Amino acid sequence: MLLLIPAIEIKQGKCVLTPRNERGIVCSDDPVEMVKLWRKENAKSLHITDIDGALEGHPVNLRLIRELTKAVDIPIELGGGMRTINDIHEAFNSGVFRVTIGTMLLEEPEQATRALEHYTASKITIGINAEEGKVKIRGGQTDSGLTAVSVALNAKQMGFRRVIYKDIISNGKQREPNFAALRMLAETIGMRVTASGGVSELEDLLKLQEMEKLGVDSVIVGHALYENKFSCQAIWRTCEVENYPYTAKV
Repeated sequence: MLLLIPAIEIKQGKCVLTPRNERGIVCSDDPVEMVKLWRKENAKSLHITDIDGALEGHPVNLRLIRELTKAVDIPIELGGGMRTINDIHEAFNSGVFRVTIGTMLLEEPEQATRALEHYTASKITIGINAEEGKVKIRGGQTDSGLTAVSVALNAKQMGFRRVIYKDIISNGKQREPNFAALRMLAETIGMRVTASGGVSELEDLLKLQEMEKLGVDSVIVGHALYENKFSCQAIWRTCEVENYPYTAKV
């Protein structure tokens, strides 16, 4: 059973939805109330992205993140702008359960290794944001020239065990996960994979569910949950019945 994780993107102290509009569509002026709402909806975990941090190159909203972690009793995973070990230290000091790094892995691999050795693979995941198979870094603004598979395999060799993979394709007005690329990645790398972005309907979740045997065990969802495209409560209730963990296994 896939673990479904609501996405919360923070920009200038507000919750935004960014994929359809680079400037961001504000969906809540109060992120604290938003995390409380998802907890009331029975969410088991949350994925938060510091959009400002990703663009600035260092965490920007950690004071707010600290408020969010205190507001709910479920693990929060944080990504966006963590490019030094000190950034990671500060993120954990804000109360998050797990952090996601991407640019650091490619630009400062020694620091990434030191962070992994200090916090272990259960606390640090690799975020891969790809477009047509090529990895983008620095908040998605720079093309690394590397393939998602090569980056993931390098991370695996370093000791990382989970990848958060985002690759969205457009089919007319419809946006969906790049299922073919996701399947190839999962089949090739032999790591645990969290799919991120593009889910717009229950059918997408069912397609992802078929890849569970390949290591795809969780999915981060934004727009579809905010737009009530399907009943998230029913999915989380099923997770409870099956005693699925609060966070995807490492």
